[in-house]
Amino acid sequence: MTRVIIYLIISIFGIAVSLAQVKSEEITIKNNEIELPGTLTYSQEKSPLIIWVHGSGNVDRDGNQEPMIKANYIKQFRDSITKNGVSFFSYDKRTANKKNMPSLLKGVHFSDYVSDVKKVINHFKDDKRFTKIVLLGHSQGSLVAMLASKNTQKFISVAGPSLSADKAIIKQIHDKAPFLDSITKAHFKELSKTGKVETINPMLLSVFAKPNQSFLKSWIQYNPTEEINKLNIPVLIINGDKDLQVKTEEALALNSANSKSKLVIIENMNHVLKDIQKDENNMNSYYSAEFPLSKKLIKTIVSFVKK
Repeated sequence: MTRVIIYLIISIFGIAVSLAQVKSEEITIKNNEIELPGTLTYSQEKSPLIIWVHGSGNVDRDGNQEPMIKANYIKQFRDSITKNGVSFFSYDKRTANKKNMPSLLKGVHFSDYVSDVKKVINHFKDDKRFTKIVLLGHSQGSLVAMLASKNTQKFISVAGPSLSADKAIIKQIHDKAPFLDSITKAHFKELSKTGKVETINPMLLSVFAKPNQSFLKSWIQYNPTEEINKLNIPVLIINGDKDLQVKTEEALALNSANSKSKLVIIENMNHVLKDIQKDENNMNSYYSAEFPLSKKLIKTIVSFVKK
C-alpha cells in the first residue's frame, strides 16, 4: 500500500512539474491598423518554433469559427506539440478579430494574409529562445505560408490544395453542377482580364458576389505547385485520407512539384486534423472539441521539426 501511495505522489508531482514547465504568453502583433492577437506556448528555450498559418474563413487562434465551427483543433495541436518540446504560436486571423472590422470593410486581398504572416515571422526571427522558425500552412494557409516563407527554416503543408483557386472552383462546380462549367470559366476569364464580373449568373452569386471579386482576383494569380517548387528549404506535405475538402491527390501533386519534399498521408485523419474512426463522425468533428487529434500527425511533425 505504501508503495502505491509513493508511486501516486511521484506521478502527480511529475505531471505538476511538466505542466509548470509549459509557459504561455499572450502577444498582439500589429500590421498597420490590423491587430493579430495570439498565444505563444513553449516548454523550453532553445527549441524550434512552429507558426500556424490559417486556412479560409474567420479562424481564431484555437481553430474555431463563429458561429458554428468549434473543433478546437489548433488548441489541441498547441497542447500536444508543446508537450513534445516544440514551441508554438497561433493568432486570430485578421477576419476573426472584430477590432479589425473598420479595416476589413475597405476590402481584403490575398496578399494581406501573406503580409500578416510576414509580420509574425519578423516578430520572432531574432528571438534567441527559438532555434528555428517553421511555417505550418493549413488548407488555404498552405499557399499563404509558401508566399511568406522568407526568413524561415522549414515548411509544412497540411491539407494544402495544389490547384489555383479558379481551377479548384471550376473543378468543384464541374463535379457538382457540370451545366455551369462553361459559365464559371467565362466568369473567371472576365475577372482575370477586367478585374470584375459585370453580369453574374444567379447560381454563381455565392462565388462571384461583388464584395468577393477583388479578393478572388488577387487569389487566382497564384498556383500552389509553382510556388512550392520555388522553396529551397525542407518541405513536409501532409494530408489525411478522411479529408472531405482536400483530397490526397492534391498532396501528391504538391509533392511532385518539389523534388526535395517529403509526403505523408495519414490514415483516418480529416480536414480538421481529427482521428475519424467512423465516417458519420467526420462532419460532427467540425462542431465539437471532443474528437481527438491524430496522434500520427503530432509524431510526424515533431520528428520533421526536430531533425
